[in-house]
Amino acid sequence: MNQIYPIQALSPLDGRYHHHCQELQSIASEYGLMRYRFIVEVKWLQTLAQANIDGIPALSTENKEYLEKLIVNFNAADANAIKAIELNTNHDVKAVEYYLKEKLSAQHLDKLLEYVHFACTSEDINNLSYGLMMQDIRNHVLIPQLEHMTKHLRQMAHELADIPMLSRTHGQAATPTTVGKEIANLVARISRQIKQLKEVQILGKINGAVGNYNAHVVAFPQVNWPQLAEEFVGTLGLTFNPYTIQIEPHDAMAEYFHCLMRINTILIDMCRDFWSYISLGYFTQKVIATEVGSSTMPHKVNPIQFENAEGNFGVANALLAHFAEKLPISRLQRDLSDSTVLRNIGVACGYMLIAIKSLHKGIQKLAINEVQLSSDLNDNWEVLSEAIQTVMRRFHIPEPYEKLKALTRGKKINQALLHQFIETLDLPPVVKKELKALTPSNYIGLANVLAQSI
Repeated sequence: MNQIYPIQALSPLDGRYHHHCQELQSIASEYGLMRYRFIVEVKWLQTLAQANIDGIPALSTENKEYLEKLIVNFNAADANAIKAIELNTNHDVKAVEYYLKEKLSAQHLDKLLEYVHFACTSEDINNLSYGLMMQDIRNHVLIPQLEHMTKHLRQMAHELADIPMLSRTHGQAATPTTVGKEIANLVARISRQIKQLKEVQILGKINGAVGNYNAHVVAFPQVNWPQLAEEFVGTLGLTFNPYTIQIEPHDAMAEYFHCLMRINTILIDMCRDFWSYISLGYFTQKVIATEVGSSTMPHKVNPIQFENAEGNFGVANALLAHFAEKLPISRLQRDLSDSTVLRNIGVACGYMLIAIKSLHKGIQKLAINEVQLSSDLNDNWEVLSEAIQTVMRRFHIPEPYEKLKALTRGKKINQALLHQFIETLDLPPVVKKELKALTPSNYIGLANVLAQSI
């Protein structure tokens, strides 16, 4: 079998969910990793050639343009050529080095050949390449998707700010809220984590075999290598880490992955809440004529987008948790146990991307069911006991909590019974009137104001 079609793929990311992960394919694939490695190798060569180091040839304008075009025009043919070299080298980073040397030779830049990969260990190239990958995944894929969904949720919070809803604490009827306020809570949580994700520093290093610039100093002792390294890492948009062993320690990677996990955990919470609201009848789902809800029960419209999202967020978090726990650990100055793990960054982010898209699709199919919301509120007048006993405290009526507990706990209370109770209280007539004006639907506090303010 020479060609693998999506239906034959081992991974669902490349099979069933192939079209949902397209944004990641050029970033987090083997091709993407090779491209980032090639970019780092070229830019390091450019940096050396432009640093006025005695003995390293400077670049002409024509040569600079040629190197820039190599980066801009890098494509699948380049990646396949590198893979062909790797069959002989059995070393993926060395294959990139040799390929770049071939490109330089073709332009008669032989004097620069031995400054390709100069004083670098493979990890100097890899850590920066993965840093660029994570930066692009964050900035160009995950954050735009999260912000797009959050924008929709914010609009829902505003539109549904005044729609009262019975709360459920411990699964039991509780103080009313509004639909918009509950959605606003989610917007606030997600927005905070998006802000933190944007602020996570992605660290990088280019300081040689064990982090001490050993070979650099022997070759060119006059160069301020830490300064040059810091400037170079900064040009890539990454944050310089001056203290490393052979590998960049990956602590910042753990921070990045933990932030993604927190986002996913919040979104799992959202999936389960919306699933529950659909189960309670607070939301219905827009029907698509061609879709099937159940293979045997034709009436069903299952909340499959929320279930699909929950499952995929879980898979993503299982991988991300392993990354965060494993990657900061390396035996002595270097072991290779991080290498195979790093190759799965795109897998974790792929499952996260699928889940975000599925969740957003599920949200877009929701329709509010005001009849059911109103019915549930009208069937639970006992939720006003909180308001009544709090006013009783204000007027120093003894044992207000206990009196309301005796009246309402575990019982179904209607409007008439509550009003009778209110009449027995030693309260000013105007206060009794205000309490009688309360209903489960208008006892919402500042929920609508908070929802509109998000």
